[in-house]
Amino acid sequence: MVTQARSVHVSRRQRKMHDKQSRIFAAAAAMFAEHGFEGTTTQQISDRADIAAGTLFRYAASKGELLLMVYNEELRTALEDGAVAARRRTDTVEAVFAMIRPLLRAAAQQPENTIVYQRELLFGSPTDKYRSAGLALVARLESMIAERLVADARRDGIGSERSEERARVAGRSIFAVLHLALVQPSTGTRPGHDAMADLRAQIAQIIAGFFTSPGRQ
Repeated sequence: MVTQARSVHVSRRQRKMHDKQSRIFAAAAAMFAEHGFEGTTTQQISDRADIAAGTLFRYAASKGELLLMVYNEELRTALEDGAVAARRRTDTVEAVFAMIRPLLRAAAQQPENTIVYQRELLFGSPTDKYRSAGLALVARLESMIAERLVADARRDGIGSERSEERARVAGRSIFAVLHLALVQPSTGTRPGHDAMADLRAQIAQIIAGFFTSPGRQ
């Protein structure tokens, strides 16, 4: 009976924690969407979630981590949508661009929040659990790209022993140029420039480099 009572108590506590986390997530997502990262305070989020500010920081250590929590879910959804779209493309460049197009659409809707999210991913605290989760999603995107490159190389009969290694490098390179495209609005450089056309050209060049055999290089 004691064990059963303890189990019920733990289950009830877990439900309460999950409920608070859900309320914090919903409040943070709404506030960031309505007012942007800079226009939102943690006090506003805790008020909207109807919890104490001290309780909020048990679930996320900073406003930056709250943004990571929210945008990780957006990134996860974008990756799922991109994977589905990529399977419908036979051309390698088009398939890879289909993987990242949902990220670009989301970024266009909230450019300020996207810039902060990218900054937190790259330069946030190593102890932030949501940063670790976000970096794992970035690694997943890079792996998706690498797997498609290897599969298409084998399909075309030009795979080699080094294909997987070179595909991983290409995947990281493509995320690097994607990151620069996502944060470009914050730099104020090249106003009026078609950043998406430039991004597509860079991705095509990276992929062309991957498909070029070491001997031909």
